[in-house]
Amino acid sequence: MDQLLNNIGFGLDVALNPANLLYCFVGTLLGTMIGVLPGLGPVATISVLLPLTFSLEPQAAMIMLAGIYYGAQYGGSTTAILINLPGESSSVITALDGYQMARQGRAGAALATAGISSFLAGTVATVIIAVAAPPLAEVALKFGPADYCALMLFGLVTAVVLANGSVLKAIGMILLGLLLGCIGIDVNSSVPRYTFGIPEFGDGIEFAIIAMGIFGIGETLANLSRSSEERGYIRSYDRLMPSLADLKAMLPPALRGTALGSTLGVLPGGGPVLAAFSAYSLEKKISKTPDRFGRGAIEGVAAPEAANNAAAQTSFIPLLTLGFPSSAVMALMIGALMMQGIHPGPELLTKNPALFWGLIASMWVGNLMLIVLNLPLVGMWAKLLTVPYRYLYPAILAVTCIGVYSINKNWFDVMVAGVFGLLGFVFYRLRCEPAPLLLGFILGPMIEENLRRTLLITKGDYSVFVTRPISLTFLLLTVALLVVTFLPSIRTAREKAFQE
Repeated sequence: MDQLLNNIGFGLDVALNPANLLYCFVGTLLGTMIGVLPGLGPVATISVLLPLTFSLEPQAAMIMLAGIYYGAQYGGSTTAILINLPGESSSVITALDGYQMARQGRAGAALATAGISSFLAGTVATVIIAVAAPPLAEVALKFGPADYCALMLFGLVTAVVLANGSVLKAIGMILLGLLLGCIGIDVNSSVPRYTFGIPEFGDGIEFAIIAMGIFGIGETLANLSRSSEERGYIRSYDRLMPSLADLKAMLPPALRGTALGSTLGVLPGGGPVLAAFSAYSLEKKISKTPDRFGRGAIEGVAAPEAANNAAAQTSFIPLLTLGFPSSAVMALMIGALMMQGIHPGPELLTKNPALFWGLIASMWVGNLMLIVLNLPLVGMWAKLLTVPYRYLYPAILAVTCIGVYSINKNWFDVMVAGVFGLLGFVFYRLRCEPAPLLLGFILGPMIEENLRRTLLITKGDYSVFVTRPISLTFLLLTVALLVVTFLPSIRTAREKAFQE
């Protein structure tokens, strides 16, 4: 314990250095901004800033880039709550209840809940990284391709669980997401799949284009089809901070989301998106009143926001201890370290302790900066709801189109987003939730990649999925979840709740 406290104190000395403190502030501020702006994600931003870090000290460079990453998870909830337009893919699930809270006049409480839960998760995740980095990295090393494949399959089934309404509609949305994830040139055979001869589809469809099309344009069209009394944007808000009852309600789900996100963040392919979806699914399953979810349940904001922030931070564990990137952002982090002449891995702690412990301590400092920066702005963000919708919807469409165009500087992407906007409106009319589609789109390629890798290693032997304890456990959980979901009483209850 004394050694741990000494290491944390050493890390705080590094993180509180004036120069490092400045770059931590710059990173968290940039992260919040790109989280609010749809389309401009942390991968694109870090890619652009990567050459600039070459002139910085290694500690300052990594502290700033890390601040951009977890700051984006924080900021992505703002537009998700206010206008149902997730700034980050991990904020898609937050929009389900956060947006409904805003429509009920509780925008300030929803934004504050997201901020407090994220800070709590960031604090706990920082301690977890400091205490349990080596053991958690060893757990991740035990996962093989078959285990990851089973984990992703379990993630797809959770999408069926978290969806409201018809089970068959939820499955249909997942299958559509899987098909969309297949679009592009196959990596192994170089054969185009579902491109319809359109060259722009060769690299597949960007997740942000689908998300912004369905949630940005689609939700705008759905709002235009409602009467003015039904639109949530013009309603007032009653309070800017959660009540004592809200704080009591959010604390347990935030802690559960933190624990789940911290675990999934270590696993390659897990990350903030899967953590947020899984945390939401868990809260809905254990709740005594699951019909409240999707209608403004504060637990539906606290749990995923805590999970995605915790996962964003614990994803640094395999990077720092193994030199293994668990996501695209972590791959960019490795690139930044390589540019500094530093090789991440087991020797990083012994050869460059200032970087290791300084980065860990800066995460807590950065989370404190985020809550100090954002909570005073809750009132300003919430006032967006009082803007007449006739003024707001053109701005939403403009921001969506600009965000889509900024991804690849391609007007074709804007047209594709428009098509998905029309699809989103159709989903609204058919009462189909788009969240399972998005999760299917994310996890589909991952399942395919790990399935191929498994079969190459085993020379086509499928029995590996039941002979490996980890994959067998996830498969059994998947089957159990499906059985419970298809029970007649469960199906009837969820469809009745969705129709009310």
